[in-house]
Amino acid sequence: MNQDRLSRRTFIRNTSILAAGTMAGALADKGHAAAEVNRIVKKGRINQSVCKWCYRKFSLDQLCSIAKKMGIKAIDLLGPKEFPTVKKYGLACSMVGTHGLTKGMNNKDNHAECISKIRSAIDATAEAGFQNVISFSGNARGIPDDVGVENAVEGFKQVVGNAEAKRINICIEYLNSKVNHKDYMFDDMAWGVEVCKKVGSERLKILYDIYHAQIMEGDIIRTIRDNKEYIGHYHTGGNPGRNEIDETQELYYPAIMRAIADTGFDGYVAHEFIPKRDPVESLAYAVRICDV
Repeated sequence: MNQDRLSRRTFIRNTSILAAGTMAGALADKGHAAAEVNRIVKKGRINQSVCKWCYRKFSLDQLCSIAKKMGIKAIDLLGPKEFPTVKKYGLACSMVGTHGLTKGMNNKDNHAECISKIRSAIDATAEAGFQNVISFSGNARGIPDDVGVENAVEGFKQVVGNAEAKRINICIEYLNSKVNHKDYMFDDMAWGVEVCKKVGSERLKILYDIYHAQIMEGDIIRTIRDNKEYIGHYHTGGNPGRNEIDETQELYYPAIMRAIADTGFDGYVAHEFIPKRDPVESLAYAVRICDV
């Protein structure tokens, strides 16, 4: 290929940066970052969100302002104390935190603490008018997978009625145990699907983290299509490295987003990658390619 000719992905990236209104060095001053951003979302088939923890250089106010101007609809993984800030910008919290990820619902010893935190999060989320709370399987710590399934089912059955009454989704997150979360139990889709089937509630769903799933199983689009009724939320991330979802990594997100949209999914897709370059330029690119 002629080196002077831009590749398709490079063209998309460059036009995304232009659409975001970014200029070299302009975003070094965090106080002016939001002023340099224009709307990127045009089609809106995917309800996009962004995880606050990936953008620590920005305050929540700054990230909300940037997100609002880009056309992002929500901020992911917050707690009730942060709800007033997102509401001030007309945004939602797309996923509300509950208990920790290593001590989860696969172990009966954790049930009292986890269920209490899930129930409190459900109540606060419903009062705020949002829709999702997170949960985790927890680490195995010697518990066999099938026993972990039964324990999780027993635990979730104790709280899912509250979720149904408040119309809130409990989303169990799929994480990889190969690179980032050693010994985490829910590291293959079959485990989470089995839990959801046995609980038997439309309010228990899976948080399908595409980065983690790519590391463990791959076959992302087929998995999305085959398990669409069990997926309540998505996270993005580049692999390897959980960095930008661009031409530097192995997942092609435009095709993945089209597959999600084609299932009729009307929840949120939250960007959970850690930018290595300018964070607003990287987010602008991600929003652009996921607006399918």
